[in-house]
Amino acid sequence: MKIVVGHLYPDYLNIYADRGNIAVLSRRAAWRGHELEVRSVSVGDVLEPGEHDLLYIGGGQDREQALVAHDLVAKADCVREAVAAGAALLAVCGGYQLLGRFYRDVAGDEQPGIDLLPLHTVAEKRRMIGDVLLDCDWAGQTLAGFENHAGRTILDEGAEPLGRVVSGFGNDGRSGYEGCRYRRVYGTYLHGPLLPRNPWFADHVLSEALAHAGGPTDLAPLPDELEHEAHAVSAERARTRGGRF
Repeated sequence: MKIVVGHLYPDYLNIYADRGNIAVLSRRAAWRGHELEVRSVSVGDVLEPGEHDLLYIGGGQDREQALVAHDLVAKADCVREAVAAGAALLAVCGGYQLLGRFYRDVAGDEQPGIDLLPLHTVAEKRRMIGDVLLDCDWAGQTLAGFENHAGRTILDEGAEPLGRVVSGFGNDGRSGYEGCRYRRVYGTYLHGPLLPRNPWFADHVLSEALAHAGGPTDLAPLPDELEHEAHAVSAERARTRGGRF
């Protein structure tokens, strides 16, 4: 099968090697005999509903977020239409924040979001930095990664988090939750990049993109010894030195 990925703003939002998530998806698809076709969608480009099986948006600093925010709002209807039709979407850090209603920086300047996820984000002066470990009870798995953000993301009542914080800060350092999920949409602060050390989640996103493409969703297992070791090391770092106030 061919899986078409729309990589949103790769020329603006690629901090902390988040582009590596695309490389992991491409390799894990190829190992199963599938092709990942990645199409860049940046400022001024047209986003066609139904064209992509997976949308991906990475993280950036406040300046880069401000440069793309209004363009993403102009594409909002197309993003929502794609999600409603079953496309998957993975958003990291700055991209995650822009999926909510708005992002307000420490100076009080507000960038609009696309109101896809039930949340908003307000930055504070103190950054939340460190290794983080999540318990994703909806999947019976854990996620390990690295966070570095000033934004405090507040989920609406009833919103589904990506995971419960075992170690680290998470969305706001207070709620005990990290990320948000809705349909096949996943938003998270986990950088590093996220997918190399969390192969189960990479395959979960890949299988949902395959489902949209009309392909098989049962993926053959891979020899993930190195990936599992990377996860274990990252998880232990989070347990021993995860961020805390």
